[in-house]
Amino acid sequence: MTNQRCGTVAFLGAGNMAEALVRGLLAGPVCDSGQLVVTDVRPERLAYFQSTFGVSGTADNNVAVAQADVVFLAVKPQQLREVAEGLTGHLKADALVLSIAAGVRTATLEQWLGPDVRVVRAMPNTPALVGAGITAICGGRRATAADLALAETLLRAVGAVLQVNEPDMDAVTAVSGSGPAYVFYFMEALMKGAQQLGLTSAVARQLVLGTLAGATKLAEQSDVGPEVLRERVTSKGGTTAAALEVVKARQVAEAWVEALAAAQRRSVELSKG
Repeated sequence: MTNQRCGTVAFLGAGNMAEALVRGLLAGPVCDSGQLVVTDVRPERLAYFQSTFGVSGTADNNVAVAQADVVFLAVKPQQLREVAEGLTGHLKADALVLSIAAGVRTATLEQWLGPDVRVVRAMPNTPALVGAGITAICGGRRATAADLALAETLLRAVGAVLQVNEPDMDAVTAVSGSGPAYVFYFMEALMKGAQQLGLTSAVARQLVLGTLAGATKLAEQSDVGPEVLRERVTSKGGTTAAALEVVKARQVAEAWVEALAAAQRRSVELSKG
């Protein structure tokens, strides 16, 4: 039976994020396999999607979007203009276009797609690959509240979703879009330090991953902010205080604030082409 919450959904591009979304939509279940179609220029990726998920696959974007109620633009940003302009005249009149390409503004997408197309822009992050992502969305000029609600329903298949104003999307990109890399960088540093203290790589990995997961869960369930939680762990003259004195002396917190600002500036630059 067709799932009315989903409609027919086309994914243009069969990369990792499209795979995460297809997997999440089917597991929800938000959509049925018969409602999904995926396009890609790589036959092996289409074959993978067809055999793994039972969805339709084609190399022709226009065939895929002809009956699609929602079209996900899941190609690389540098390919997006060619793909979008190629859809002119082939989209259904009432189709919603949902872009997950980083840095491309809704006004630009509307210019490429045509004067009447409704657009929602999304910024997911890579934990979506394990159903633990967080995605920010914003609507273009013609997007309705119902369009945003539908986009939220679909994207919740891979994690949490929140709506923001489009001027905030560059900051979102800096914080959550790039954020997993910052966490992985911290993981690397902790694991390296643990091994230098004599722990095996296996023990270091288990301790670091368990600590980060536990600290995140504690922060999520606590009614106080991270600064209070940090203070509760930091006894005067203790081991944690000794470690944090080094971190503060190196101005690590200030460096991360500067890093986020640099990422935001770069996002603005990329959005201007």
